[in-house]
Amino acid sequence: MQRPRILIIGGGFAGMECAHKLERTLKAQDAELRLISPQDHQLYLPLLPHVASGVLTPQSVAVPLRRMLRRTAIVPGGAIGVDPHAKAVIVRKINGEEVVERYDYLVLTPGSVTRQFDIPGVDRHAVGVKTLAEAAWIRDHVISQLDLASASSDRAEREARLQFVVVGGGYAGTETAAYLQRLTSAAVKRYPGLDASQIKWHLVDVAPKLMPELGDRLGEKALAIVQRRGIEVSLGVTVDKATEDTVTLTDGRTLPCHTLIWTAGVAPSPLIATLGAETNRGRLVVDPELTVPGLDGVFALGDAAAVPDLVKGGDAICPPTAQHAMRQGWAAAKNVTAALRGAPLTPYRHKDMGLVVDLGGIQAVSKPLGVQLTGLPAQVVARGYHLGALRTVTARFRTAANWGLNALAGDDYVRTGFQTQRPATLKDFEMTDVYLSPEEIHARVSAEVAGRSMAPEKPLLP
Repeated sequence: MQRPRILIIGGGFAGMECAHKLERTLKAQDAELRLISPQDHQLYLPLLPHVASGVLTPQSVAVPLRRMLRRTAIVPGGAIGVDPHAKAVIVRKINGEEVVERYDYLVLTPGSVTRQFDIPGVDRHAVGVKTLAEAAWIRDHVISQLDLASASSDRAEREARLQFVVVGGGYAGTETAAYLQRLTSAAVKRYPGLDASQIKWHLVDVAPKLMPELGDRLGEKALAIVQRRGIEVSLGVTVDKATEDTVTLTDGRTLPCHTLIWTAGVAPSPLIATLGAETNRGRLVVDPELTVPGLDGVFALGDAAAVPDLVKGGDAICPPTAQHAMRQGWAAAKNVTAALRGAPLTPYRHKDMGLVVDLGGIQAVSKPLGVQLTGLPAQVVARGYHLGALRTVTARFRTAANWGLNALAGDDYVRTGFQTQRPATLKDFEMTDVYLSPEEIHARVSAEVAGRSMAPEKPLLP
């Protein structure tokens, strides 16, 4: 008898945790486990600002899937279309080959991409902080701006190269601006031709407050910290247009600038749109048990799913955070196992543990379990949380060692050149234009079925 196939799309917090838990709860003969991911690691997104500033090495925040998963077959590619009625997923492998993966149970955890708005120039001149490649590119680019400014005698060019704009006053944007500002300020000591007053960082957000989820007191504290560092914070303002060397804001200012970092929220993976199922602000509508209504054997969780928040009640849905994604992965594994065995499913329920914002050095603001902390205590909580959330001892050791080395030895300003020839756009880094239309999905699945029916049968052994 053929084993049922459980197909997991995405190797992030939700997908990897689901696969890991399934390996522990199911025997090898109970089901075949397959995970589709273009990367062979789980990326710890909250620490990408540390990578972009060079405080951490990329390997520190990339937990190898094969350290965590022993029986799950990893398909190296990205899902570009789903046909839930044929129970088939179209996968484009990392070598460009397209294959059709069949499933009995599908766990959708494709994550999210940087949210873009219809603002002229953003798609061509902005870069996000969602992938290791983006973080590596940002570090090289920022250091290259210092190099070029130092070597230039043109005042206008120096001004443009030493002005940096970060859009998005959430955790990612605030931490990215805070860490990179520390990097460039410290770099002045190694660049005799530069003056710290020439380097200008701008943090821009259309919201009236910085990180409103923290509450007024902690939000104002975080605002005071970044402003004291010299970062100019513009609230109630966003980008009107961007060019290669300017950023124009909606308040009329035009900033000469070669660096536009875009962290203005996230949007669910475009894969969700290929299912033709009901969505809530782009996120796939799911039941509390993480099942997708009307789609047999399909579960969805993480950033791409609108999971009801039963703790808050009402119409609340769980925020797209790492702590929810990890726990939803565990809950999905439990419910997939229950579905296999014909047992009742369990609703997902988790009380939010709080928030941590690491602003570099000993400066942080944290709100663990509702307790408001600032300064060194907040930093201890923030980094302790991150170490605990990393999924292997090796990753924890590398991260703690990098933090310690940076604290003792300071920064180095080295361009690796790994991303030098790569187009630096959101589309190129996050591959948001690879997904298929429903017609293309149907055609590929039909072709795969036809190909199987025409394949010659293997001769029986005598």
